[in-house]
Amino acid sequence: MLQKNSTSLSLASLPLEVLLQIQKGRAAGEISDKQAGTALYNWPRIARPEQLAPLGAWFVWLLRSGRGFGKTRTGAEWVRERVRKGYRRIALVGKTKADVRDTMVEIGESSLLQIIPPWERPSHEPTKRRLTWPNGAVAMFYSGDEPDQLRGPQHDTAWVDELAKFKYPQQTWDNLILGMRIGAAPQICITTTPRPIQLIKDLIANPATVDVRRPTWDNAANLSPVYMREVIEPLRGTRLGRQEIEGEILDDNPGALWKRSRIEQLRVTRAPELIRIVVAIDPAATGKATSDEHGIIVVGLGVDDEIYVLDDCSLRGTPNMWGTQAVAAYRKHMADRIVAEVNQGGDMVEHVIRTVDHSVSYKAVHASRGKQIRAEPVAAVYEQGKAHHVGAFPELEDQLCEWEPGDASPDRLDALVWGVTDLMDSPSGPAMIEI
Repeated sequence: MLQKNSTSLSLASLPLEVLLQIQKGRAAGEISDKQAGTALYNWPRIARPEQLAPLGAWFVWLLRSGRGFGKTRTGAEWVRERVRKGYRRIALVGKTKADVRDTMVEIGESSLLQIIPPWERPSHEPTKRRLTWPNGAVAMFYSGDEPDQLRGPQHDTAWVDELAKFKYPQQTWDNLILGMRIGAAPQICITTTPRPIQLIKDLIANPATVDVRRPTWDNAANLSPVYMREVIEPLRGTRLGRQEIEGEILDDNPGALWKRSRIEQLRVTRAPELIRIVVAIDPAATGKATSDEHGIIVVGLGVDDEIYVLDDCSLRGTPNMWGTQAVAAYRKHMADRIVAEVNQGGDMVEHVIRTVDHSVSYKAVHASRGKQIRAEPVAAVYEQGKAHHVGAFPELEDQLCEWEPGDASPDRLDALVWGVTDLMDSPSGPAMIEI
């Protein structure tokens, strides 16, 4: 039976067969208004079978699915059911604090506060990062960019959303499982669009994990026809579609200049002292909702003469939005310069930056050679073991390891190339090939 991704109390949001049963029961006086409301929240009845928790004594339920499958609703409903069964100490772990708040707890249509009925709804204390249910159960909020938050607390239940996108996935996971020590049957539900990081591969191989892989198509009846036609269908059969739509773990693209295994080998949790930091921008040609993202990557040159990728602040939005984001990154990381590619934007790019903050140090760069020639020397820095990602940057790493020379321009990759090139061409670093 299919379930809409709406949590409204509107009966029209229910599957037709459930709606008819409720209407018939109310007309006959067999179902009260409260009972009708209860039916709206009857997840076992309205969920698809693959959205229900597997049977057995598993430790981890890994639900890796395509976008739009309904995995967030699945995770939220699982937490709700654990609370009803008497579990009392819950960890809610998302990519960032904002993701936990917006997607898992408050705002999203499938968030906990939207899918839990009024008579079960917990109180929300945002400043204390917790939900408290009427029966005493407490859920605490944690984020994958601050793994040390999970040192010490104990839990019997954990819902981890988008684990493959965490900045520090392994450290967050290690701290979480060390605290899963309450009760006779602690369990973890992971809902994620998969990426081929080592942690996901290890979880799949673990016999204590129930690995469920489902595609976006499962929920097609409840997704916008425009979304299915314009976004999902063009990805059918592509490498990106296999990962983002079908939930498949992909191996490296043999034609790509970067390899995931090499990035993983060189990954660090912190950078040494940095002698130079730049914010590099690859602005999209337009700022519409359907436009490419604006690549904004922060990179630094260490005292060891090696490159450190510090942040990925890329976004899709208006010029004012990306200008504000770039300047915020400049200030946050105390950068020495903003570097921006201006082949398409010309003087407009500098104007955007200066409008936000006229005092920033700014340099315009022009692409006089092809993308492959610009990217190859930067990829070579990785091959030489002299480029390190401080934490994980899933979207950037996807672009690096999927892009083949000759393909369309990826925004984050371009910004990285401009930033690394500026650092290596500076007086502090060894010269690189002119671009």
